[in-house]
Amino acid sequence: MELLCGRELPFWPNLTLHSARPDLPECFQLSVLPWAPCIYLWVTSPLYILYLKRNSRGYIMMSVLNRIKTALGLILWIVCWTDLFSSFHEMNQNHIRPPIYFVTPLIVGMTMLLATFLIQFERLRGVQSSGVLFIFWTISVLCAIVPFRSKILHANRENEVKDKLRFTTFYMYFGLTLSELILSCFNEKPPLFSSAGTDPNVCPETTAGFLSKMTFWWFTSMAIKGYKSPLENKDLWSLNKQDSSGLVVPDLLNQWEVEKSKALSEQSVKDQAAYTKADAGAEMNHVCAGPEEAQVLLSPRKESRQPSFLRALIRAFGPYFLIGSAYKLLQDLITFVNPQLLRMLIDFTKNEHAPLWWGYALAFLMFGTSLLQTLILHQHFQYCFVTGMRLRSGIIGAIYRKSLVITNAAKRSSTVGEVVNLMSVDAQRFMDLTTFLNMLWSAPLQIILALFFLWQNLGPSVLAGVAVMVLLIPFNAFIAMKTRTYQVEQMKHKDDRIKLMNEILNGIKVLKLYAWENSFSEKILQIRQKELNVLKKTAYLSALSTMAWTSAPFLVALTTFAVYVTVDEANILDAERAFVSLSLFNILRFPLNMLPQVISSIVQASVSLKRIQDFLSHDELDPENVDRRNNASEYAVTVVNGKFAWAKQDQVTLDNINVLVPQGSLLAVVGHVGCGKTSLVSALLGEMEKLEGQISIRGSVAYVPQQAWIQNASLRDNILFGRPYEEQKYRCVLEACALTPDLEVLPGGDQTEIGEKGINLSGGQRQRVSLARALYSESDVFLLDDPLSAVDAHVAKHIFDKVIGPEGALKGKTRVLVTHGISFLPQVDNILVLVDGGVSEAGSYQELLQQNGAFAEFLRNYSLEDIIEEQDELTLSLVDEEEDFPDDALSNHTDMVDNEPVVNEARRKFMRQISIMSNDPENPKKMSRRRRFSERKHSEPPVEQEEKKENKLIQAETTETGRVKLKVYWEYMKAVGPLLSLFICFLYGCQSAAAIGANFWLSDWTNDAQLNRTQARVEMRVGVYAALGISQGVLVMFSSFTLAMGKIQGSRKLHQALLDNKFHTPQSFFDTTPIGRIINRFSKDIYVIDEVLPSTVLMFLGTFFASVSTMIVIICSTPIFALVIGPLALIYFFVQRFYVATSRQLKRLESVSRSPIYSHFSETITGTSVIRAYGRHGAFVLMSDMKVDENQKSYYPGIVSNRWLGVRIEFIGNCIVLFAALFAAVGKDKLSPGLVGLSVSYALQVTMSLNWMVRMTSDLESNIVAVERVKEYSETPTEAPWVVQDKRPPPDWPPEGNVEFVDYSVRYREGLDLVLKNVSLKVKGGEKIGIVGRTGAGKSSMTLCLFRLLEAANGEIVIDEVKISEIGLHDLRSKLTIIPQEPVLFSGTLRMNLDPFEKYSDEELWKALEQSHLKKFVSSQSLKLDLECSEGGENLSVGQRQLVCLARALLRKTRILVLDEATAAVDLETDDLIQSTIRTQFEDCTVFTIAHRLNTIMDYTRVLVLDKGEIAEFDTPAALLAQRGIFFGMAKDAGLV
Repeated sequence: MELLCGRELPFWPNLTLHSARPDLPECFQLSVLPWAPCIYLWVTSPLYILYLKRNSRGYIMMSVLNRIKTALGLILWIVCWTDLFSSFHEMNQNHIRPPIYFVTPLIVGMTMLLATFLIQFERLRGVQSSGVLFIFWTISVLCAIVPFRSKILHANRENEVKDKLRFTTFYMYFGLTLSELILSCFNEKPPLFSSAGTDPNVCPETTAGFLSKMTFWWFTSMAIKGYKSPLENKDLWSLNKQDSSGLVVPDLLNQWEVEKSKALSEQSVKDQAAYTKADAGAEMNHVCAGPEEAQVLLSPRKESRQPSFLRALIRAFGPYFLIGSAYKLLQDLITFVNPQLLRMLIDFTKNEHAPLWWGYALAFLMFGTSLLQTLILHQHFQYCFVTGMRLRSGIIGAIYRKSLVITNAAKRSSTVGEVVNLMSVDAQRFMDLTTFLNMLWSAPLQIILALFFLWQNLGPSVLAGVAVMVLLIPFNAFIAMKTRTYQVEQMKHKDDRIKLMNEILNGIKVLKLYAWENSFSEKILQIRQKELNVLKKTAYLSALSTMAWTSAPFLVALTTFAVYVTVDEANILDAERAFVSLSLFNILRFPLNMLPQVISSIVQASVSLKRIQDFLSHDELDPENVDRRNNASEYAVTVVNGKFAWAKQDQVTLDNINVLVPQGSLLAVVGHVGCGKTSLVSALLGEMEKLEGQISIRGSVAYVPQQAWIQNASLRDNILFGRPYEEQKYRCVLEACALTPDLEVLPGGDQTEIGEKGINLSGGQRQRVSLARALYSESDVFLLDDPLSAVDAHVAKHIFDKVIGPEGALKGKTRVLVTHGISFLPQVDNILVLVDGGVSEAGSYQELLQQNGAFAEFLRNYSLEDIIEEQDELTLSLVDEEEDFPDDALSNHTDMVDNEPVVNEARRKFMRQISIMSNDPENPKKMSRRRRFSERKHSEPPVEQEEKKENKLIQAETTETGRVKLKVYWEYMKAVGPLLSLFICFLYGCQSAAAIGANFWLSDWTNDAQLNRTQARVEMRVGVYAALGISQGVLVMFSSFTLAMGKIQGSRKLHQALLDNKFHTPQSFFDTTPIGRIINRFSKDIYVIDEVLPSTVLMFLGTFFASVSTMIVIICSTPIFALVIGPLALIYFFVQRFYVATSRQLKRLESVSRSPIYSHFSETITGTSVIRAYGRHGAFVLMSDMKVDENQKSYYPGIVSNRWLGVRIEFIGNCIVLFAALFAAVGKDKLSPGLVGLSVSYALQVTMSLNWMVRMTSDLESNIVAVERVKEYSETPTEAPWVVQDKRPPPDWPPEGNVEFVDYSVRYREGLDLVLKNVSLKVKGGEKIGIVGRTGAGKSSMTLCLFRLLEAANGEIVIDEVKISEIGLHDLRSKLTIIPQEPVLFSGTLRMNLDPFEKYSDEELWKALEQSHLKKFVSSQSLKLDLECSEGGENLSVGQRQLVCLARALLRKTRILVLDEATAAVDLETDDLIQSTIRTQFEDCTVFTIAHRLNTIMDYTRVLVLDKGEIAEFDTPAALLAQRGIFFGMAKDAGLV
């Protein structure tokens, strides 16, 4: 430096730092200070210019701001060079200056030119606010402050300004750089043609300035909006272009394609090598290599490398992620500055002669580094989270696109559920991992740095402390392992409980009718008890780990200090050593705890990666399977020598198929169940593996699958399927498909939203919608897979005539119709008969009849004679089955399973038989059936609308916005136990007190060093320190234990209350509340109360007491600090309220928008064949992308809200550090170094707990809602008591079985009309009464009244002198028996299903089974009575289930039997069995039968005919027939008269 500055200007004299008025030497001011910003700018600008060249955002117009910036830059250059020229001028006048006067102005001037160039270059590349230049101007201003002060000091000292020119130019320079700094805080306008101009709801981030981006200021507008009123979807900003699926997914897929092609090329190189080897071998031996030999030589193929999805991910998302990693590295280094500053601060308090400004400087330096650390850390998080978000979008998009093209074999290997899991669980795992991934290198780095500084501080005794830390790691790992196994066990119990609960709610009516609630409630509580036991174990473990986690830093400090003091007499523990070490140990704690977590989540993510990679590597359907070119042959569909299988390795399904369908003809495909009809259609669509032969289809295809595939959209959208709406054509289609009458019935016409899988349409309606979709598409070739089997016979005829047949809407189109309807065959052009996967014969109807082959046989089997006598029962049973069991279609996806399910087979047989009769349109039964059906439909909408209103009410209630009421917290405290709750808080207070005590003791101990009374008291010092610390650990454990006990108590009480209430709730509640909503209370909300809420409470209490104890410590050491707490707390409170309100609503919006992704996906998977057939592949991909983006739109502000909060809260924490240090410096004469160390090291830790406290408050608010929701359903009104003690009927009641209705009326729910009006009748014991009437006449209500599932509006029912309204419900219901219409079984053993209370012996059970004709079936099973019934009794046929219900009735054998006749489920045989059993076994009982088939009640004592809730006719069947009233009409319809 002497060369530059000359002798007179020294570079670094020693005096100034110790004076009260410090100043830097002139040479330093002329060289280092001006050069610092210049060096920075010249180093960064090449990289920056390169970056801008690559990423252009458009072009910004020249603005006033830009002009001023440029002008100022040029003036700055002129000012700097004025100095340079004046130096030359002085040289000319022989006043020679040192070289520094030439070098510095030259360098600074050049830098100003560079800065001016950057200002313009950024404008051309569309940068609105520049970070690089902002930092440059900041450094310039900071470096110019020193000369600014020192020039004034000099002028003051000498009372004149020596070098007037340079004095002036410097102040001009200072003013100009300051102006540039201020101007660079403002933004330019957005670039031309950018989205900011066009998008109404653009994200302010795109236009935010550098400062705004660093502090996340741009988010504030949403925080305020969310605080004022709950956010809604319309308030969310659009997703940034670069985060949208449209850009992210193709990028990832391109990289994946590159990976795949690489793997393939490596593969082929290997193969070639292998083949050449084989050839060479063959030539050498002069023998042809046999197949085995070639096989051996080709074995390297097996090790071929799979394409790696990980590489694709890294290529697609790596670069962006690395920016975040760079921030992390910076942050790690800055972390270690503060402990060093703390050491200097403690030194300063010891040194009595140190000038005060040192203390101030240190305080502000601490503040500055903390602030920098905050900003950098949150930038790093932002980058990581955004990478995670893009990863998720990319993975979901890739999986969705893949699932549309995988082969059937691949589809079979992964179920819908598994694939949805890939999207939800596995993609989520990746997302979570990205946030921690940097810890993999950052944790070891932090550990190494911390150990290095600790070693400097305390020497080798550090190793003792580190050993303790390392020993704690396996301890924590062991606890984590155990917890994991317990969690799995707990999940199992939870699943069992929910499954059982689901069944109970589905069959709640039956439970009530049988009075079985107690038994099932017991079962639930047993499972619940197991669940709570596991919870208890988990809670004890977590208490241990909490203890380890809280005591770790203390134990480490204790061992280190103890070893340090005892190893060597000369080692003295002073404040500096103790508190600097403490703050370093605190830094160490985080990486040590994170490492095991990161490693375990990497392991999990690698499993997920493998699963995703396997899925993405599945085979895809070959689009070349079917030749779609428009070749001009006369045949629209040709198959030549086709041989097809569902998967390459399966056996052949269709063999030697030759089909030629002439343009515009109608081909019917017939054959027995399972002969390959559906497979043929699939082959034509290209869904099967083509082993040999070729297929060609001319023109576009429309496809109607056997199981109609309905989207969750409006009815109109289902029919249009993405084509434009044309009124005229649309009306014609509806008319042709017989959908017009259905539209009148649906609540919203064709805009009615149809539930998932078409749940609110009957099977027939679904099939017709599916057909309408095909008709509307106006394709060239129609493939119809049995569209007529699911609809009623007369509708089938209508559809055939109007749509499919020779006169239908499709005449002139090519149609391939798979059918069972024999009646249509004479009208088709050609018939193709399939037998066992081959074509047995083909030709027109007449030709085939003459050939007398398989087809003639087929017709003979289904000839008319067999059917005529059964026709009425069948028709009715079928139409009914059709309407009452829409769920049947859901239970089996035929397009996934190649053999048609058995249930459908039976149904199809019926259908086949009926379709023959459909030729006479005047068949009155069907007409009346239709009429009744539409009546029933009409009577439903009011209920539905009411339900809708209910739903609205309930939804409004469940998504309560705004703050949670204090009452809810009180409810939870009551459940835990009010005293226990207070005790827990008290324990937390004690533990904080112990911690504070230990640290005060430490600070007192370190003061010994100054007073030189050290060695005498080492044992006492270490002992007390240890005692205080250990008592803290014990208290922590104790408080966690009590908290665990409390939470288990609370969850037990809340669940018990909910369960009891639900069993006592009247039936009407279950009719109006969707089961899902009740199940949700039992699963999601109880889970939250069990597991999430307690841990949130734990964290909240922990952080709350940590923050409070920090304040206490700082106030104790520097009381003046109390003044600052008020304003800081106020800011804190505001930020917290804003954040909580906004983030809670964002979380809600995010979870609401998440499920459509998955439901749309599972819907797509079940309909892939339809989507492909219509060529709607692209549209569905777009829909999925939209749904993902919609979800990310609410997820992204959620991430940013956390960053926004973090920066603000940590700023408050940094202020606390600043004030603690400042006040320590001010009061250094009164304070001991120990206290200064204590208060500042406490302040350094506070940011973490403040930040977590807000998060926990927010979580607590969103989770406590679960308590509210459970309470809401624990307090619904209940039904009458189960047992009324003083009104219990005698045990043998009812002895006779007389039933009397006295002026009885009833309604379903408050506010609805009466269903029965003033009914009066008497029935003597042992009479058999049949109850008939049209749908909605009140037949079922009558039986429900007997059981008091409906309570009387007025009037009484008297059974054997006892008014049933006065006795307990269980007393009543256990004395009546019902065989309900739908047989309900519960999962469990057969014995449990017959006798849940275990009242009967095995003999009695077998006897009942024998009488109900089940004995043969049950004794053939290996488990006999312990046969496991699956959920809903799925593994028994419907008929068998009905017989089980009969067996239940036989076991109870009460005097009164109610039989709600099963219409849908039972074949004639079973029906006869049931009837005969009832006639013999229940001879002396009173029997009420609700009849749908009149022939069953023709021999009853009396028949009761109801009409609109009143008794129309009541007499013997013969008398009623003679009256020729309603009953006669019904009998006539049924063909009985």
